[in-house]
Amino acid sequence: MNPLETRGRSRTLLWLLLAATIVLYGFPFVYLLLTSFKTPLDAIAVPPGVLPEVWTLENYVAALAREGVPAALINSVVTAVISTALSLVLAVPAAYAITRFRTPSGRVFVIAALVTRMVPTIAVGAPLVAIMRDLGVTDTSFGLALAHTTISLPLSIWLMASFFEAAPDELGEAAQIDGCNRLQAMTRVVLPIVSGGLAVTAIFAFLASWNEFLFALLLTSVRAQTTPVVIANFQTQFGLDWGGMTALAAVYSIPVILLTLFLQRHIVAGLTLGAVKG
Repeated sequence: MNPLETRGRSRTLLWLLLAATIVLYGFPFVYLLLTSFKTPLDAIAVPPGVLPEVWTLENYVAALAREGVPAALINSVVTAVISTALSLVLAVPAAYAITRFRTPSGRVFVIAALVTRMVPTIAVGAPLVAIMRDLGVTDTSFGLALAHTTISLPLSIWLMASFFEAAPDELGEAAQIDGCNRLQAMTRVVLPIVSGGLAVTAIFAFLASWNEFLFALLLTSVRAQTTPVVIANFQTQFGLDWGGMTALAAVYSIPVILLTLFLQRHIVAGLTLGAVKG
């Protein structure tokens, strides 16, 4: 067989596998989006249909007008932003120190951080409730953001450490020779180089808070309740309000999609940054 034909067939097979993967991965969200445009009876039809028989925006109107939904959306944004900021402020200097000093204790610290990331959230849920109550930050966005930081911080440290490893040590050393201290060398020279990695880390930290449900359920009741908890409470006297749930879930996905598109260039640069050393 001609090598060109073999290469063409391999490329075609690769594209078919890629298309199948995209369809399988994206179908749940597409089905959610289509369900949000269905009438209440169409949403609970058996057997279920993929496309709505009658397209309607009533689910969106009813979901956004429901009591507590606008406040929950604001709480979700505030909590995720605070949690992301805390994760970056703590992870960046920690990762920079680990990669520049390269002490045995630093390597142990990175491993310990990953181990804490593997602990199930339900195992620390009850202690966190008691801690937040003692601190007086129960049912507040700041208290929930602190809890979410415990989820995102270990991964943020590990990611930033890998990105700092890809940045040459000579850059920071040259900055120090020019009169910068270590903090100035990090903020003025090294951080701009790993800005793509910073964007990737921020996305993961933001998503960890944005999608979190258990801590939001345990640590909030009224004032700081986030959207995932509100979505879970969409019920009527006949059962779950699938139309309202899917409509609010679709709206809730928009900020993450926009943020990812806005930071797309930095994300691609960050994902390729750690592939080559120096």
